[in-house]
Amino acid sequence: MSAGDDNRFRLRPGRIRADTPKIGRARSFLTKVRTVTRQQQAASGGSGRPRRGGPGHAPKGEGSIASGRGVRRGRGATFVRARNLSNGWSHRRPGSRRVIVKSRSVRGAGRNGKAAAHLRYIQRDGTARDGERGRLYSGNEDRADGDAFLDRGRDDRHQFRFIVSPEDAGDLADLTGYTRDLMAQVEADLGTKLDWVAVNHHNTGHPHVHVVVNGRDELGEDLVINGDYLANGIRERASELVTLELGPVTEIEQRLKLVAEIDQDRLTRIDRAMLAEAEDRFLDLRHEPDDPRCQADRALRLRRLGKLSDMGLATEHAPGVWELSEQLEPTLREMGERGDIIRTMQKALRVDGTERDPMSFTIHDAAPATPIVGRVIDKHLSDELGEELTLVVDGIDGRAHHVSGIDPARVAEARIGSIVEIGPPDSAGSPSDRAIAGMAEGGIYRPSRHLEQARFEGRVPGGDYDGFVASHVRRLEALRRAGIVERIDTDQWRIPEDFTTRAAAHDAGRGGRANIRVLSTFDLGSQVGADGATWLDRRLVGGVVSDLVPAGFGEQVREAMEQRRERLIEQGDAVRRPDGRVSYRRNLIAVLQEREVARAGVKLAATKSVPFRAVADGETVSGTFTGTTQLSSGKFAIVEKSHEFTLVPWRPVIERQIGRDVAGTVQGRSVSWQIGRSRGLGL
Repeated sequence: MSAGDDNRFRLRPGRIRADTPKIGRARSFLTKVRTVTRQQQAASGGSGRPRRGGPGHAPKGEGSIASGRGVRRGRGATFVRARNLSNGWSHRRPGSRRVIVKSRSVRGAGRNGKAAAHLRYIQRDGTARDGERGRLYSGNEDRADGDAFLDRGRDDRHQFRFIVSPEDAGDLADLTGYTRDLMAQVEADLGTKLDWVAVNHHNTGHPHVHVVVNGRDELGEDLVINGDYLANGIRERASELVTLELGPVTEIEQRLKLVAEIDQDRLTRIDRAMLAEAEDRFLDLRHEPDDPRCQADRALRLRRLGKLSDMGLATEHAPGVWELSEQLEPTLREMGERGDIIRTMQKALRVDGTERDPMSFTIHDAAPATPIVGRVIDKHLSDELGEELTLVVDGIDGRAHHVSGIDPARVAEARIGSIVEIGPPDSAGSPSDRAIAGMAEGGIYRPSRHLEQARFEGRVPGGDYDGFVASHVRRLEALRRAGIVERIDTDQWRIPEDFTTRAAAHDAGRGGRANIRVLSTFDLGSQVGADGATWLDRRLVGGVVSDLVPAGFGEQVREAMEQRRERLIEQGDAVRRPDGRVSYRRNLIAVLQEREVARAGVKLAATKSVPFRAVADGETVSGTFTGTTQLSSGKFAIVEKSHEFTLVPWRPVIERQIGRDVAGTVQGRSVSWQIGRSRGLGL
């Protein structure tokens, strides 16, 4: 055979691949062996769950050494030692397949609710292959119990989270089986059983797996994994398994992958190679090498440089002599991230049944400068290893908005289709800033005086007065580093006259959190036929239509308002006058809210042993806070007594008082709550 024949035909070991669709494709022999092995393990009664403390536990594995707070796994493992003795983790075996592994350790995730929130979001709708809700599984359970997993890790010092994304994940016959094999190998390397669950995601162009590991080993001790193994060892194991199933990457396959990267608007492997080889950002490609493989690499670089030149990121000073821009890497990274965001927004709009020009997309790196009103069309984790959320909002201004870094607690009630308003941080400052300014005398804030005042008023939920004041001191420490306040001593802080304004400006400059309001948890269709006071009703009564752009969601809101107006006329809550204008019932919002509350109360009474009683404005209510109910008029708290129950407007101040006695005075569409029977001042 000639040298050229090697480029036309290459024997490739690995499983036989067919041209049939991936769904329903025949499983490889390796996958069948794995399945039978797991079935035999399940039949023998093995649970695969780590044991927690107590006698009879297995001894520590070879790959573990004692550490201060637990057993440090991975540092002494044979696998790690072998890699360190060779060329290190950066050495990549020829033909191995690429896998990206991201990891994060979260402290106290079980105690602060972050573990439950993360598990909830990685199982959200639309992540499975068929677009359904993501399915949680474990080493030997196809449907793992998430609540039980969270309960086992509730008191763990930390929780590990991984995202495993093989470059060729779409070609794997069984992504779940692959994940189980990977975690079994990790357990062998660390010398301990792990308590883990996982979810496969198919909602992006590259299928990937989310793995969550509780923070204790099989001995019940803190699981401490060596940093080198987290950063490199798991990725190496993941790569070995993909290569074992699909076979090594051939030169032709690798070349095709690189050719596909030439015109991409993101940082590619070709770019990274050129940046590594360049000297003072100059790359000399004048001389053509003799090696055919190097000739092909040179051709790829020249084609990519042509693309970068068109983008203004590379300059050819002489034939074959190129200068790479200082902004090449940050610009391409930003373009790649923006491209991913635009594809996410386009997908969310397509699911919603609409199409939109990408030029109408707005990506907000911080809180928007002007308020955005629209419907939620997507809600997902900003960083899939963290907790902060991203909302994609179809605005009434005719644009689609992407806003990241949102506190999950602020949008806990918002669902897909809910109406929200997202604006800049509160210019009046945060509640803690206003409290500090209010407590300052002569420009001096004293934590000791604040503590006395808090105890006297009894207004701190849970009674943690020391922690309440300490949170204000921590805020002052952060503002001191920004040069806004001055610490005189441990009990005196100098506060400027424009304190709240400067603090708010400081937060905005740091990308302060957006100010978010959930205007309605109901979508437009539900609001049109609702019997309560809806967001559409408030717009109709206010006569606000000028902000509705006659396109996209703005046009849909205009049509929904027309339909809602006709509905109100039909039920006698509005009248169309001879001149065509419409007059609405006096106090329409209050009337609609009372009507819905009465209906909801009667419906709830059918499930309780006590009757419902409506409350009047100005009346004081008391009883046990037993739960909430979401109506089109808003969220309402259920307050029960031994002989009756009632519904009153909910406020966040009683969120943690479930099951406790509360009291409050109804004031219009709100309540001034008094937490506990013995407290006399309202919140």
